[in-house]
Amino acid sequence: MIDKLAYVHPDAKIGNNVTIGPWTYIGADVEIGDDTWISSHVVVKGPTVIGKGNRIFQFASVGEECQDKKYAGEPTRLIMGDNNIVRESVTIHRGTVQDNSETRIGSNNLFMAYVHIAHDCVVGNHVIMANNASIAGHVHVDDHVILGGMTGVHQFVKIGSHAFTAGSSTVFQDVPPFVMAAGTPAIPRGLNVEGLKRRGFSKETQHAIRRTYKALYRKNLTIEEALAEIKTDAENEPHVQSMVDFITGSSRGIIR
Repeated sequence: MIDKLAYVHPDAKIGNNVTIGPWTYIGADVEIGDDTWISSHVVVKGPTVIGKGNRIFQFASVGEECQDKKYAGEPTRLIMGDNNIVRESVTIHRGTVQDNSETRIGSNNLFMAYVHIAHDCVVGNHVIMANNASIAGHVHVDDHVILGGMTGVHQFVKIGSHAFTAGSSTVFQDVPPFVMAAGTPAIPRGLNVEGLKRRGFSKETQHAIRRTYKALYRKNLTIEEALAEIKTDAENEPHVQSMVDFITGSSRGIIR
């Protein structure tokens, strides 16, 4: 299943039923899990671990050293989970010792053409990054996030679970869970209601999240006043509590 025109380093570890296309380069310190398909003209460098069932399309660069000027050749890592789709010309870089020396990608994600994932990023599961979306170093993207095409995310920003950004948004501060953001700079534009419905959130949970959003963004309250207003919902609804935890843990501040 390895094309004779591909180069696979002798120290690379290749799982079962892996396909590697012509003119693809697999470097040393690379592990590729079972049932992964890699097209032609792909570069995978290590230390990198790629899980099972991934699909990596032509001209992608996975596990390359980062573009941080502080990087001095340290053996940092990229860890990728299972069943991800990495489309044409996507770039995913390894971490730096200034963080955890690791870029980490979860499972079941779709990275469309020309997406860039910089050093030390942490991307969860079931994330969609549309064409040309880019996240700078140290960005955290939680589960079920959708980043619209040409979205740019500033370094150290966190995007909460089930959040959504419109195309061409520029995100400079943290986006709480379930919030839709748009613009440059990105500002809140409502809740990701359609996402909540598609993922089976109960009506009671949706109402509690709506009340939280109104307290944060519609009542002209300070963050502290809004958190006090939603205290009861947070005590009774785990998803509201996750919003509270995200907000109180934000170091850059949330979009408002």
